[in-house]
Amino acid sequence: QEQLVESGGGLVQPGGSLRLSCVASGFFLENYAVGWFRQAPGKEREGVSCIGSGDGSTYFADSVKGRFTISRDSAENTVYLQMNGLKPEDTAVYYCAADTHYYCTALFTGWVYDYWGQGTQVTVSS
Repeated sequence: QEQLVESGGGLVQPGGSLRLSCVASGFFLENYAVGWFRQAPGKEREGVSCIGSGDGSTYFADSVKGRFTISRDSAENTVYLQMNGLKPEDTAVYYCAADTHYYCTALFTGWVYDYWGQGTQVTVSS
């Protein structure tokens, strides 16, 4: 079965770190650009970051730039979102999605993704 599964969410204090994983099964994630999105209660879904399939290009929303990094481990069929310096406003359900784009650009928020994960909750609170 082709699917994406996120993990790594949890409760963390402000300033803390989490690493989210997006694991693909049934297809090779290295052939897809992967976007990370988040949605907080009562708010619209926000594109956080993406990584391209071909050149490893990356993009980060201004709200997370300098704090989050994105990487790919093809051997593990996984894309990671490393989140450092977490703030309460980062609290949301985080989703990963895969689409057949070579490059990652700011337009990734508008792509029609082939696969979506079920989401993982991130809560930043003291």
